[in-house]
Amino acid sequence: WSEIDLTTIVPSLSTTAGGFAGNFDWGPVNHIMTIGSEIDLVRWFGRPSQNTFTSFFTAANFLSYAQNLQLVRACDTTKANNATSGIRPLVIQSKDHYENTYLDLSANSEYGVVAARYPSELGNGLKVSIFGSANSTQFASWAYAPNFNGVPGTSNWTSTRGGANDEMHIIVVDSLGKFSGVPNTVLERFSYVSKAYDAKNDDGSSNYYVNVINDRSEYVYVINELEANWGSIAANTTFTANVSTLTLANGAFGTPTDGNLTTAYDLFNDVDSVDVSLLMTGAASQTVSEYIVDNIAEERKDLVVFISPLMADVVNNAGNEATDIVSYRNDFNSSSYAVLDSGWKKQFDKYNNVYRWVPLNGDIAGLCAYTDLDRDPWWSPAGLNRGLVKNVTQLAWSPNQANRDTLYKNSINPVVTMMGTGTVLYGDKTMTAKPSAFDRINVRRLFIVLEKSIAKAAQYSLFEFNDEFTRAQFVALVEPFLRDVKGRRGIYDYKVVCDETNNTP
Repeated sequence: WSEIDLTTIVPSLSTTAGGFAGNFDWGPVNHIMTIGSEIDLVRWFGRPSQNTFTSFFTAANFLSYAQNLQLVRACDTTKANNATSGIRPLVIQSKDHYENTYLDLSANSEYGVVAARYPSELGNGLKVSIFGSANSTQFASWAYAPNFNGVPGTSNWTSTRGGANDEMHIIVVDSLGKFSGVPNTVLERFSYVSKAYDAKNDDGSSNYYVNVINDRSEYVYVINELEANWGSIAANTTFTANVSTLTLANGAFGTPTDGNLTTAYDLFNDVDSVDVSLLMTGAASQTVSEYIVDNIAEERKDLVVFISPLMADVVNNAGNEATDIVSYRNDFNSSSYAVLDSGWKKQFDKYNNVYRWVPLNGDIAGLCAYTDLDRDPWWSPAGLNRGLVKNVTQLAWSPNQANRDTLYKNSINPVVTMMGTGTVLYGDKTMTAKPSAFDRINVRRLFIVLEKSIAKAAQYSLFEFNDEFTRAQFVALVEPFLRDVKGRRGIYDYKVVCDETNNTP
């Protein structure tokens, strides 16, 4: 017998996925990573610094409302370098870049043996200490011996193949405290890894130190062998002993240009491989923000871009805020796939014990994600029930009623501080100039959900017979979905037409 599955449904969507590309001190370059919390953000992209805090807190603020952020680090790779243990730096943008370029361990010897994982000054001062000897006297005098429970020797894998002395210990140390905040903190330890290329653990996983480091380390890659016969197969090989401590240097930041930022945002272009609904711009220039709206949102038509005015429009600009924000708004093309808020907020940077001015678009995108979780995408994210902005010490500018009216009629959403209530998003308009239902965030997002969900379900009707049965099956698929949306107050009514009038042979 055989089983044929004729059941289909309209799938639910990941409506709370945020997207952002920005300037960070650590992390892969031009590579999308999924970040679920501020702890993950610090782990993979580093703490905020004077150069990166607007990007960091845009991402962190979104994550205070939601748990799915697709994040890209933008970087000027013509200026950035990975720190190395040699006399020359290099650039490794991501793990894919490493595997395509340096995995064969044939790099220029001037790069040294190990390199920092990512382009950054943070890699300077990392120490990698390698104990590749079976000498117990040497081990006792090795500075990092207390971090391991014994002297390395010969693994079972190698001894059964006639080899010897393949085991080694490796430790990664934060000598300057740039990652941990405390100098000489041990970041990673790798015990009893092997110099043999073919070495395996009892569970079948590779124990070759290069594979272990490159797969598990969050701080370094191996780019060259330390000894000539390291990386040989285990059979009949007596591996050379070596005890070395390598210090990394010559790493450099590469603050991204507008061109670097647009390149990073281009990774969100592919609707088939990247599922994102809320795209933040952080403190990006008007040029970059316009590029994102025109070339990503308007092309994909399944996400909304969130924009804030320039810092100069609202910070230390008393009396001119409304005029300058409206002027900034008028520099953009009309789009129902973009949302503009009214400013910046001051918030506390616990990592550096200072206060920072941060754009609000990360929060506004976060409020939309929170609305998805609390209600549905077709509910407004504004107002006292769902529009309270978190982590606000002070708004750069809290518009009064007259200014709110000016902003709102220009498709700018005011964010205001209300006595006894808090800081609230007090508007839900998109940046379309045309008066229509799509000048509201919730309506635009409703149609994104409807169109995207039905389009995904319709893929399973492709290449089937274009006959009455297939069309009836599609109608039976879509109607329950729309009925459910109607029951949840998303639409008043609906009609599904799928017959000879719109499906010709």
